[in-house]
Amino acid sequence: MPRNGSVEESKVPLLDYSSSNTVRSTHEEDNQDLGLTRRVLIESKKLWHIVGPSMVSRIASFSMFVITQSSAGHLGDLELAAISISSNVILGFNFGLLLGMASALETLCGQAYGAKKYQMLGIYMQRSWIVLFICGVILLPFYIFATPILKLLGQPSDIAELSGVVSIWMIPLHFSFVFQFPLQRFLQSQLKTAAIAWVSVAALAVHSLVSWWFVYRLKFDLVGVVVTLNFSWWISVFGLFAYVVLGGCPLTWIGFSIEAFSGLWEFVKLSAASGVMLCLENWYYRILVLMTGNLQNAEIAVDALSICMNINAWEMMIPLAFFAGIGVRVANELGAGNAKGAKFATIVAVMTSLAIGLFFWLLILIFHNEIALIFTSSKPILEAVDKLSMLLAFTLLLNSVQPVLSGVAVGSGWQSYVAYINLGCYYLLGVPLGFVMGWVFYQGVMGIWAGMIFGGTAVQTVILAIITIRCDWEKEAEKATMHVGKWSERT
Repeated sequence: MPRNGSVEESKVPLLDYSSSNTVRSTHEEDNQDLGLTRRVLIESKKLWHIVGPSMVSRIASFSMFVITQSSAGHLGDLELAAISISSNVILGFNFGLLLGMASALETLCGQAYGAKKYQMLGIYMQRSWIVLFICGVILLPFYIFATPILKLLGQPSDIAELSGVVSIWMIPLHFSFVFQFPLQRFLQSQLKTAAIAWVSVAALAVHSLVSWWFVYRLKFDLVGVVVTLNFSWWISVFGLFAYVVLGGCPLTWIGFSIEAFSGLWEFVKLSAASGVMLCLENWYYRILVLMTGNLQNAEIAVDALSICMNINAWEMMIPLAFFAGIGVRVANELGAGNAKGAKFATIVAVMTSLAIGLFFWLLILIFHNEIALIFTSSKPILEAVDKLSMLLAFTLLLNSVQPVLSGVAVGSGWQSYVAYINLGCYYLLGVPLGFVMGWVFYQGVMGIWAGMIFGGTAVQTVILAIITIRCDWEKEAEKATMHVGKWSERT
């Protein structure tokens, strides 16, 4: 802990706004003198500096869950079902909430870093640890009482009982999220993304080796499979923490401080808004699967939809990386008072992600007959996936834009507004429309999915696009400057 607890007395120099405005103005004029192509290349380089490692990190983390499910499948069908239910229902619910709450750091740390209030980033991260730890404790009943919860949701007794055992053993994994998510956003905000990627890849390598050793060599049961996942995620936590405290962030990490316990209520409100915003999106597609499971003769429909959702989940790692990248870029530029820079970063990110989305949209349309062969050779399921391929293609296309606009919202601090938009579009419009299309008009899974995509996701994307287009970026830059100053005073 620093000898002097007050942040203002830190030896790290703060930004002099009176003089920096002149420098910033000159910098913006210099940028305007550059050609459009040159400006796009410069911004793309800044964006991909965050997006590339973020993509690697997310794919590595997702792959650890895939390896765990594969290991459980080697043990038996019941074990595979138990690990899938525990991961997607119990862990998935809490994962989305904690991830969303940690995203408040993308706003606070990003804007503080742009304003050169470097020492504030460490304080913000410690506050996030405190808030997420308390939230993590509050969420423990979901793991402890997983069996009765799953039985209440209609799961068979044998799956619910084994899933309850798995969920108890997932509690260490649950608390790894509490520390890892803030660490990642702390590093992302100061563009130290390579460290996140390297640690994630190392954790994946360790997880692959340990899973193989435990399951195939030592013949461990399902609990042993879950323990390997716990171990690997904590490897990531300790790896990132070691990088931070052992000199990787000399300006932004000044040690543990009692100042982290001040201003917690305001921090809780912003974290809660971020958590609700991302949770409403994260749960939406889980509701799609649950609704499909209630159709008559739903086995083929659920299998086909699960294949489409797996393809969607893998591809979503790309737009989610853009979500992280544009959140940091917008927050950095607004924190520095560079309104034009934030606007231009938004345009470049949206167009780049949209181009990638169009590529995958076209890929699905061309190979609509073959895309399910990766997962199955069953003719009925292949035909069902083929029928759903058009909806999958448009889902990928919409998801190439929507997360980027959500990232802009996070970087700008609009989480509470977007939470209301998500609630209205997804749950007051999308879910009811999906129900009507699926059951009232007898369109089955295609009707449910089409109603939820075009009634919810498409409308939400249009609303976010209108808000972003009409945004007064100069005013947002002023708000960010005031915001950084206000939060600094509270410490």
